[in-house]
Amino acid sequence: MKQKHLKKLPKIVRQFLEAHPDIVQILLEFMERRPELKPVISPLIQSYTAIVDCFDNNGKLFLCGNGGSFADCLHISGEMLKSYRRKRNLLDKDRTGFQNLLDGQILADALEYGFPAIVLGLNHSLKSAIENDILVSYLGFAQELFALGREGDVLLGISTGGNAKNVAYAMTTAKAIGMKTIGLTGQSGGKLAQLADVAILVPAQRTDRVQELHLYVYHTLCAIVEAHYFKEEK
Repeated sequence: MKQKHLKKLPKIVRQFLEAHPDIVQILLEFMERRPELKPVISPLIQSYTAIVDCFDNNGKLFLCGNGGSFADCLHISGEMLKSYRRKRNLLDKDRTGFQNLLDGQILADALEYGFPAIVLGLNHSLKSAIENDILVSYLGFAQELFALGREGDVLLGISTGGNAKNVAYAMTTAKAIGMKTIGLTGQSGGKLAQLADVAILVPAQRTDRVQELHLYVYHTLCAIVEAHYFKEEK
């Protein structure tokens, strides 16, 4: 992989990468495959830092979005909750708890470490109760987040146009709680970019094109977070 891409990055980004060699190759691959996304490297690294700090302090990553972006949230959660590109086998200290339990050896051999990544909006009973009992629209994500989120957690909100009101309400709620916020959106940014602590704006406007670029961004984010904790590739 060519190093020429690194030389063109801002100095502060180059210094960060020099201190984190495990993620350099992943980001080089990202820039090689989608050079138009090079401008998002800096906010991508900021997002990585926020999520790692959160996990290091026993926090949780919350995700929200609508339609295709909701599906993207599920996709991200799926990559976070089990191994993605690297092995996450249990260490001996965690295998010990399975000893002498029914099927304990099978489970200790099969289970993998995961990161706590929670998709908002999956509880349809809660959603219907909010719609019926609270006379404010677009409140579902915010109410669920207010009940489950804690200071130090992270919210990643996805909106292709940046103006999804329920995602914006969740962002505001997250900030009130004391959570870090990341917005993944399109070129215009919309309200989401204004609300987020870190805004990742991909260079596209049409919904499907934005979503295609989002896939590359969040796959890379999942990969570099995983590489921070796990060294051995599959």
